[in-house]
Amino acid sequence: MHFTDRADAGRRLAEALLSGAPDLRGAVVVALPRGGAPVAAEVAAALGAELDVCVVRKVGVPGQPEVAMGAVGEDGARVVNQQVVDAVGVPPEAFAAVEARERAELARRAAAYRRGRAPVPLAGRTVLVVDDGVATGSSALAACRIVRARGAARVVLAVPVAPHDWAERLGGAADAYVAVHAPEGFRAVGEFYRDFRQTTDAEVLAALEHPGATGPGAAEAPGTAGYEVPLAAGPAVLAVPADPLGVVVFAHGSGSGRGSPRNRAVAGRLHRAGLATVLFDLLTPGEAEEPWKVFDPGLLGGRLVAATRTVLRHHALAGLPYGWFGASTGAAAALWAAAEPGAAPAAIVSRGGRPDLAAARLSLVAVPTLLVVGGADGEVVELNRRAAAELRGPSALQVVPGAGHLFAEPGALAAVADLAAHWFVRWLPPGGGGDRARH
Repeated sequence: MHFTDRADAGRRLAEALLSGAPDLRGAVVVALPRGGAPVAAEVAAALGAELDVCVVRKVGVPGQPEVAMGAVGEDGARVVNQQVVDAVGVPPEAFAAVEARERAELARRAAAYRRGRAPVPLAGRTVLVVDDGVATGSSALAACRIVRARGAARVVLAVPVAPHDWAERLGGAADAYVAVHAPEGFRAVGEFYRDFRQTTDAEVLAALEHPGATGPGAAEAPGTAGYEVPLAAGPAVLAVPADPLGVVVFAHGSGSGRGSPRNRAVAGRLHRAGLATVLFDLLTPGEAEEPWKVFDPGLLGGRLVAATRTVLRHHALAGLPYGWFGASTGAAAALWAAAEPGAAPAAIVSRGGRPDLAAARLSLVAVPTLLVVGGADGEVVELNRRAAAELRGPSALQVVPGAGHLFAEPGALAAVADLAAHWFVRWLPPGGGGDRARH
């Protein structure tokens, strides 16, 4: 496997985290600069997470600086790879000289990257330590020690590529290890990248200062403004790019909500297509424990209609055409609501939807509807195939080959996002964006 560059590696790593990692709500992504910063920026954007750095410097063997005999990091962190030191025969004074040089560079970089800003608080939080790859593991080990010392409740070490036995080598440094690729025949991180040019300080600063890498709106495109609107089940989170073409309101499925990293990832793709997005909770936490409410399309659809009317009164969305993006039972809510008198969505996209829950109203739905299902989700494929035949308006069924119900496989969620962006741009009527700006 080869990554095109670090950004590509970061996107693939984000997909791996979305599919296999534990609950990452409220997580902080911590990059090992320089090379880990562009990787971590993509991960933070996909997860909607805060992004920070943990400055670590490799202590290289004299004459072979690419071979790590240890690492030093912020807060006085120090790792010695005694196996390498003994194998090469590095005397203590030689190690100390290299360490002193690296600590000086460490201080310079930390000052340059932070620019007087305090580190993001880590106490009690899940921390994703991200680099562009792991070789000996010295730098990663130092970073894990630093974030633990800063109070991280759980540490996940995540990289695009690492040796097959990297978790065993690092032992308890992290609570979980995630790698996109962990081959047996591992020689160097760079061999797995087509473009492995050295990352510059300017690129690290760009990753840290990018608007999409600083918190709950991290999936947003540059220039996207964030707002909150109070609703009964919690605040709706609005993300509005400059001159939006329209707005997409998300209806989450069972067990999900406005913090869903998958829907945040899709929202990020919609922002880049010029669409505003609204993420909110259909149910309160207590209601979400009541199965009949989770699977009641009438209740959920009513909430969706009411929330849409409320958020469209916000000044940033006034006059925009809108569509609905529904996932699982949220898709049933969107289809049910589309038949409500006065509801006027311009388009609907369903991801892994349960249209059977809205079967009584499917023949009344004239809204252009795209049904996206995973090829490996056989039962749901058939449910959507039947639903497509019932819909009265323009519709399409798109099957993502090999994808399961959660679209957790590499590239599957990105395919959903692209399909959704194209569908909404196609069907949302003109009149947003530049037309609004001219009046």
